[in-house]
Amino acid sequence: MSFERHVRSHALRLSAGLLALIACPLGAQDQAVDAPSPPPVTTHVPAGAVAGLGDINLFPKRLVLDGSREIAMIGLYNKAASEGDYEITLRDLRMTSEGQLVPLEAGDPAAGEVRPASDMVRHSPRRVTLRPDESQTVRLMLRAPADLPPGEYRTHFQVVSVPRDVVDGVSITEAVGVADTGGIGVKIRPRIGLSIPVIVRIGATTLEAGVADARVLTAADGSQAVEFMLTRRGTRSAYGDITITAAGLGEPLAVLRGVGIYPEVSARQVTVPLPGGQPALRQGTRLKISFTDDDHAPGTLLATHEFAVP
Repeated sequence: MSFERHVRSHALRLSAGLLALIACPLGAQDQAVDAPSPPPVTTHVPAGAVAGLGDINLFPKRLVLDGSREIAMIGLYNKAASEGDYEITLRDLRMTSEGQLVPLEAGDPAAGEVRPASDMVRHSPRRVTLRPDESQTVRLMLRAPADLPPGEYRTHFQVVSVPRDVVDGVSITEAVGVADTGGIGVKIRPRIGLSIPVIVRIGATTLEAGVADARVLTAADGSQAVEFMLTRRGTRSAYGDITITAAGLGEPLAVLRGVGIYPEVSARQVTVPLPGGQPALRQGTRLKISFTDDDHAPGTLLATHEFAVP
């Protein structure tokens, strides 16, 4: 069975069960989420999955939940050559003006701008063991308070590989290239993780996106990039693809997919590297930046900006 068919088959069963869950007390809904999960299945990585630096793939690349009661699923895929243990958590992160995601800490001055969703989303299982090429479906259930104000809330679904032992770790002396003198040492065993956003939208939301302050960067080695500020107004995040085109050329100079900006920031920096092997952009060349939606209304043009290379 393919991964997509596996997810769809479980989605059909969960959709049918959702009608019964709505009429059940919250305790019964909790039991449904905590019920035994479907067993792992052997699959290939589905198209559209997101991959990290390690052996983990997640599908889909982001999850949007609309409404106060909803059940959804995320697929976890092990593409390593060996069996792995994985810990699954929900973490609240915030975006910086540089586009980085950092943990939401208590006392953070920017905490008031973030609407966390971790308290209203439950998931099961919380830890899994997968053989090579196995995948596991993780259930998520949204339980938003009835009086929750309209808007967008967010948490992040995070999967981290769990080391089984430290025998195969790297010592600090080995890492820095110093000979082992037989003394006490410390082993380093990396825990590689991957996360995707889980977005909760309540009621009507608004969005107005824009592009500003565009410029061309040229490095010492001659490589070039287009840098600009992606702006946002309203109550909803923006997510989509960036396309850079030049006047007179039929093909785009560069495409950067999966660029997002969350409600806690009004603007974030975006840098799009231009591929090598092509002539440097000449002074006066007119460039166009296009930001196309891949979220609320896929394919819709959210913003454009034109400028001339100085």
